[in-house]
Amino acid sequence: MTSPADLSLVEGEISEDERMFDELIANEQRIEPRDWMPDAYRKTLIRQISQHAHSEIIGMQPEGNWITRAPSLKRKAILMAKVQDEAGHGLYLYSAAQTLGITRDEMMDQLISGKAKYSSIFNYPTPTWADMGAIGWLVDGAAIVNQVPLCRASYGPYGRAMVRVCKEESFHQRQGFEILLSLMQGSDEQRQMAQDAVNRWYWPSLAMFGPPDEQSPNSAQSMKWKIKRFSNDDLRQRFVGMLVPQAEILGVTLPDPDLRLDEETDRYVIGEIDWDEFFEVLRGNGPCNAERLERRRTAHENGAWVREAAAEYARKQARAWDPEPAETAGSLSLSKGA
Repeated sequence: MTSPADLSLVEGEISEDERMFDELIANEQRIEPRDWMPDAYRKTLIRQISQHAHSEIIGMQPEGNWITRAPSLKRKAILMAKVQDEAGHGLYLYSAAQTLGITRDEMMDQLISGKAKYSSIFNYPTPTWADMGAIGWLVDGAAIVNQVPLCRASYGPYGRAMVRVCKEESFHQRQGFEILLSLMQGSDEQRQMAQDAVNRWYWPSLAMFGPPDEQSPNSAQSMKWKIKRFSNDDLRQRFVGMLVPQAEILGVTLPDPDLRLDEETDRYVIGEIDWDEFFEVLRGNGPCNAERLERRRTAHENGAWVREAAAEYARKQARAWDPEPAETAGSLSLSKGA
């Protein structure tokens, strides 16, 4: 049945809820979980935040693989701390997504079934220790450029979660830079190892920002809603501008012979990114897609008993703290008085 409020809306008008939502966005105020929001806004946030959380969790694998093989106790401790940070990032982000009405079980089912996407960058192998440096410098560096603007995302829980995430990602980027710097100051073999890792991770890290603006179906709407603040191409430009002087300090060569600064536009000209490879990996056909999902699925299954035990403990605690029903409490007091 149509309500009087609905009947009062004519073509071209918007509801009071929509008006207030638009006003909050326009005034740079935050949308909170109990506020009204369009279904499309909610779905966009669930997709973006859950994919971000999945990326943090899957991203633990290529680095966790090197903890036992790190070249020193110090390196092991630092890498363990980094992987632990990434687990925490996933938890923050899953919690933020849950405020939108999706459960963590639903998100995990979508991940392990292959229905949900995560960053394609984590489907590449890490054959040498130098990969830990390249991931930190390039992958985490790209994450910082992409995620710092998200601290101002229009959805409150997402923006607040990103503040801590970005602080820790900054540590990760510096750690990767320092690994590469140490290798570049070492033997010829170590310098070659570092350069080889940079060669392999450079192009996938540029693709992390997503396809060119004209091929990105969700970017414009996300910017209108102020979830995103900059386009994919603008973020990629910022990233390249950050890398060029740092590469000179490291002594590595960025593997793009076409890379140059256009002085007229003050923008970098970069070579052609292999978008066919990007979309192929995104579709699940990358070097390590099957391995990453299988390990996540196995870990989830092996951890079922922990989740069940925690749920049962929570139920027992809830029963222990529940007040007695009013009728039971009354009958007990009468019997005592008699």
